[in-house]
Amino acid sequence: MTPKAPKISVIMPAYNVDKYVARAVSSIQNQTLDDFELLVVDDGSKDRTGSILDSIAERDIRVTVFHRQNGGAPAARNYALDHAHGKYVVFFDADDWAEPRMLQDMYEMCEKDHLQLAVAAFYIDTYYGSEGEHTEEVKGCPTRIYPTQQEFRAGAWKLFDKNLLYTPWNKMFLRSRIEEMGIRFKPTFWDDFPFVLDYIRDVERVGNTQTAYYHFIRQRSESETSRWRPNMYQKREEEHGWMLDLYRHWGLDGDPASMEMVQRRYVERLIGCIENVCNPMCDLDQKQKLAEIDRMISSERAQLAVAVAQPQSKMMAMMLQPIRTRNVSLAYQEGRLISFVKRHNTKMFATLKANR
Repeated sequence: MTPKAPKISVIMPAYNVDKYVARAVSSIQNQTLDDFELLVVDDGSKDRTGSILDSIAERDIRVTVFHRQNGGAPAARNYALDHAHGKYVVFFDADDWAEPRMLQDMYEMCEKDHLQLAVAAFYIDTYYGSEGEHTEEVKGCPTRIYPTQQEFRAGAWKLFDKNLLYTPWNKMFLRSRIEEMGIRFKPTFWDDFPFVLDYIRDVERVGNTQTAYYHFIRQRSESETSRWRPNMYQKREEEHGWMLDLYRHWGLDGDPASMEMVQRRYVERLIGCIENVCNPMCDLDQKQKLAEIDRMISSERAQLAVAVAQPQSKMMAMMLQPIRTRNVSLAYQEGRLISFVKRHNTKMFATLKANR
């Protein structure tokens, strides 16, 4: 007799997270909806992650652990997708955790309105110091069920603007649609966004809830985001191309609200690229750094973006001024200041970023 398929498949890649993975799994085990399968892929961990997961799985038949050679989070998620049986899929990072009603509320939302995608608000918890101190930021939009595909597309800029459409872990996906479209995670740096873009490109039935469930954890002392990334600018350029392509496909490349968001998103991330170049770990000398910043802020893309963008705060308007005036030395000094704050005062950096 074939076992009854669970309502939800929760997919979790895990690599060297023995300090956090028990909390992540426990937050799934303690959900008010218990008809789920949790598929955890131990991605070649060198610490106790694998043994912790095996111990948990021995006591809970809903938890299945796969052990694989390290291949990265995209391959781990894809492997779990190949073994998933739930009607819906939820993705989860092994160092995060969720509020207990996440699965039930999102499942009921999908079932009631026959959604192909449910999007929830989420928390960003940024930890600093040694006593568990952290800031908590909520990203969300008012609850809405989009009655048509076109209304979702026309309103998607608001969801993008609150960072709700980039990552997979604040969402519930219809698994049959993932399989029908053959969507998988691509083996690339920042792999989350391409998967979500593929899914939403022609999605028809979408809803979002203003309730936050998922806690995205930033441990700044360990975070990849505090390191220098040699290819960050190239990746941001690529992402901007994806956004422009999406809105052309949607027929909204002339929509003022949508395009303002896309261009403001680009130029705000361009500031992050300037900061990245100013990171002390960057192996360029000062002359090369200035040349790279000049290339970034003088491009047609940058100048178009800064002309269209409408900053949401006085602070951001001030930060865009070096780009607007193509002032390379001022942009360099600004980048150095941001880099210093990011590395030395996590609380201040998180607060400023949240209020940008």
